Amino acid sequence: MKPAPESVEKLGQYRWVSKLSIQPISPLDGRYRAAVSDLGFHLSEAGLNRARIAVEIEWLIQLANRNLLETNSPISEEKQAELRNIIRNFSDEDVATLAATEATTKHDVKAVEYFIRGKLDQLGLSNLAELTHFACTSEDINNLSYAITVRDAINEVWLPKVQILIGKLRELSAKYAGDAMLSHTHGQPATPSTMGKELAVFIHRLERQIRRIEDADYLGKFSGATGTFSAHVVAAPNVDWLKESEDFVRHLGLTWNPLTTQIESHDWQAELYSAVALFNRILHNLCTDIWSYISMGYFKQIPVAGATGSSTMPHKINPIRFENAESNLELSNAILDSLASTLVTSRLQRDLTDSSSQRNIGLGLGHSLLAIDNVTRGLHEIDLSKVALDSDLSDNWEILGEAIQTVIRAEVAAGRSTISDPYALLKELTRGKRLSGEDMITFVNGLEIGQEAKYRLLQLKPHDYTGLAEELAKRIQAKSLL
Repeated sequence: MKPAPESVEKLGQYRWVSKLSIQPISPLDGRYRAAVSDLGFHLSEAGLNRARIAVEIEWLIQLANRNLLETNSPISEEKQAELRNIIRNFSDEDVATLAATEATTKHDVKAVEYFIRGKLDQLGLSNLAELTHFACTSEDINNLSYAITVRDAINEVWLPKVQILIGKLRELSAKYAGDAMLSHTHGQPATPSTMGKELAVFIHRLERQIRRIEDADYLGKFSGATGTFSAHVVAAPNVDWLKESEDFVRHLGLTWNPLTTQIESHDWQAELYSAVALFNRILHNLCTDIWSYISMGYFKQIPVAGATGSSTMPHKINPIRFENAESNLELSNAILDSLASTLVTSRLQRDLTDSSSQRNIGLGLGHSLLAIDNVTRGLHEIDLSKVALDSDLSDNWEILGEAIQTVIRAEVAAGRSTISDPYALLKELTRGKRLSGEDMITFVNGLEIGQEAKYRLLQLKPHDYTGLAEELAKRIQAKSLL
């Protein structure tokens, strides 16, 4: 083995003496916890167990109150409330109790079953103990619990943060609807737009994905060990178990999946994560564009009191919100794409590849949520530099070449001009050249076209050559594009 350099050997004298308390490995649970902690209520081990308890309790109530097993032991409204309070009051102490039980059972869902049996004893409902987890495979409980927690995380945490982001984008799009800017197709000066219209493009793109996510289906199965209701039928052959299963899944606010193996096939999860990933990619594109506009001087960054941009260059204000967002969107998609790919495949009637994978749903959505938070904050820290926009437009009169050659073509088509190949004429004038306003006026005055058309071109400036950009920006505000 190659000996360590002397400088490295000397580092041995600094070996750690004190020990830190256990620190989170994921920055989402450490450095960035404040931005994403609300997701933890749903997409954590504790959140999953709370949902499992809810599913088990609701099934127990349905079995008892519909007398499906002829127990003749309906649960009173008072006792139902007490059972549901177990879910509402789920605490750190309960989390610890479950963890201690699982340390013995080595099975998380079995620990939940024993937890509920203990609660039944405390509530004087010991006679219903055998209804707990009746005819269920673990995946009956897990798939419904994941559907509940993911649904609630999306609807109660992720989507509200997205709407705040969209609200800020709408505010800026309306504010800058008429502010002309030089476009840059292929990074080169191009036909002007307005900043409001360019932001409206992203609003339109993002909102299409939001609608897909809002309309997502959250499927659930509740049909036993291999999706056949075999144990159910043997235990109570006269019960309409298909109806009971559908009623139960719908009671939980989910869509019933009648045809499954031991597991719910997770296709809905792949669809959802793919939609979120596409939203992320569009948001990533927004970040790269805003970053580019900042670097071009189109957006000014508003200094934040006390903040430092560089450890050595005091003048700098770095666009870190957008850079941080780009990184987190990429991390989010790495996880979401993996989930969407992995979860749709299960060998024969069941394998466990989904079990570990699904425990990372919170990470995938968490990195997305952190990015959304950063973009929203970043949008509050920029302002449009109209001086920079005006300067670029004033320096690029050659972009009117498109307008001039198009007007000439219209004049030729209408019989008011005999100019041949207007495109080639303007290409010769403008390609690779920097022209002034005077150059363009001189050129237009020499054209053989109708006087009305010539007048329109003589009045045209790069600042005015924005077509319907302002109207498009205003239409996105009124939601009247379609």
